[in-house]
Amino acid sequence: MQANEYNDRLDSLLRFSEQIVRIEDLDALLDQLLLEARRYTGADAGSIYLAEDEKLRFAYVQNDRLQSLGSRNNRFLYNDVTIPIDESSIAGFAASRGEMVNINDVYNLPDNAPYSFNTSFDEQTGYKTVTTVAAPLTTGNGTLVGVLQLINKDEQKPFSEEDLLYLRHFGLIASGAIDRARITRTVFTRMLQMAELRDPKETGAHVNRVGTYSIEIYEAWARKRGVPDDEMRAFKGSFRIAAMLHDVGKVAISDKILKKPAKLTDDEFKVMQNHTEYGASLFGDTHSLLDEMSRDVVLGHHERWDGNGYPKGLKGEEIPLTARIVAMADVYDALISSRVYKSAWSEEDVDNLLREEAGKHFDPELVEIFFTIQDVIRAIRLKYMEQD
Repeated sequence: MQANEYNDRLDSLLRFSEQIVRIEDLDALLDQLLLEARRYTGADAGSIYLAEDEKLRFAYVQNDRLQSLGSRNNRFLYNDVTIPIDESSIAGFAASRGEMVNINDVYNLPDNAPYSFNTSFDEQTGYKTVTTVAAPLTTGNGTLVGVLQLINKDEQKPFSEEDLLYLRHFGLIASGAIDRARITRTVFTRMLQMAELRDPKETGAHVNRVGTYSIEIYEAWARKRGVPDDEMRAFKGSFRIAAMLHDVGKVAISDKILKKPAKLTDDEFKVMQNHTEYGASLFGDTHSLLDEMSRDVVLGHHERWDGNGYPKGLKGEEIPLTARIVAMADVYDALISSRVYKSAWSEEDVDNLLREEAGKHFDPELVEIFFTIQDVIRAIRLKYMEQD
């Protein structure tokens, strides 16, 4: 590599490190990290594993070839898979040894290789993995954060020494950013758990599902509309958090109403409706896209497409897109999930209700989009199941 090219790569890494500090959501950060690593090395696909409870947990995946064929490979994002940090797998070997693994043909590993290649993804999708590199992500003090794995460099060439050098620098930046984002998510999750203590219906699993359904519905909508990838990614990074905050205003509602085991009276229901405006007031002085989105979602997720919702009786596209998406995601999850006070509806019954309410309660275009990504929706439900 020429000195000028090497300096250009370092300059790009420094600019990238400045950009990623502004990413507020962990999943959005992983998405951007993986995209940048693939852009610089020419990798067609890749994944990120995060170190958790002395294992590696599958956290993110991208695959350009499957995306170009119109495959909704997003369902693989929600596979709840862990692998041991040992030498039996390629990613586990990189994590346990703290060194990169660069393989030119995963289906023809050396006889003395301690690790094996898991063929299940290739078998499920028809994708053919050939070359791969697995890079451990460790902080400056040596703490393992995870593993970045890249697959199939341009024209299935081997990953070069220059690629490996780049990934060493990239890994330090990525590790620090992931560490910070995980701390932020922990603080944010604790805030939601405080709200959960007030309202037993708002479980951590519920808000995770609503947030994740929402970004997947949005992505399908955005791809249908031809929204540029960079714009879509930036939007999703804030939208997931905003969607999870949809009922934050309930903290201002009296326990007598919030925890009442029986049906609310008309007067009590009117008080309950105030949670939308109480919550929106938290974001009244908007300073960021996240604040603006959160206000729109909190205030508008009980509005209806036909204008018969609350608090303002907005109709159709007067309701912000984010609120229209969360309205459907929230109702879907409430119906299909069991609670102490109700049994779960069957998927067929929920699907029928969504179809019946298209053009009434819900944006009909979003209902149509929902049914194109049901495999992704099911995968999200499985990942964020209620814990006993």
